[in-house]
Amino acid sequence: MKIVTLLGSPRLKKNSATIANRFTETAAALGAETRTFELNQLAYRGCQGCYACKKGHEQCVLQDDLTEVLSAVQEADAVVLASPVYYGDVTAQLKGFIDRCYSYLKPDYLTNPQPSRLSPKKLVFVLVQGHPDEALFADIFPRYDGFMKWMGFTDSRLIRTCGIGPASVDAVPEEVLRQAEEAARALAG
Repeated sequence: MKIVTLLGSPRLKKNSATIANRFTETAAALGAETRTFELNQLAYRGCQGCYACKKGHEQCVLQDDLTEVLSAVQEADAVVLASPVYYGDVTAQLKGFIDRCYSYLKPDYLTNPQPSRLSPKKLVFVLVQGHPDEALFADIFPRYDGFMKWMGFTDSRLIRTCGIGPASVDAVPEEVLRQAEEAARALAG
């Protein structure tokens, strides 16, 4: 099994990365081939709305650091998207990647019963928010999950923790880390 992890936080080795890394380490120990990209370390642009991926090209025509990431995701069996919650949403780094995923959709995606160019994939979405109210920002995962299902991510799961801000280094609850391990075992075991 090939697993690609995308870390959307600009703060390396912090809470969302800690959870994603626990998932990845567990999956690797079970024999999965893993690859991690730190999006904030890459130079890339968001979707330009050029529609080249719908008019004669089967992938995004932009050539930047995200080209390799999009290719790796296309080849993966499972993808981990990890992000803290910034201003009620995923980070700009992760959102830029998600926007570029538009290239995975076929030209007739609106009417095609098989709208994605991707083979079916599994998705793990990791969200960490500083605000302790679980009802706040609970719409993030369902909103993105709908788009990801459209793109061929058939099996998705959420690992989410609330009340952990950037000052709470190494404060990820052990139960959340166990969720990451269990998710890895379910996907890679």
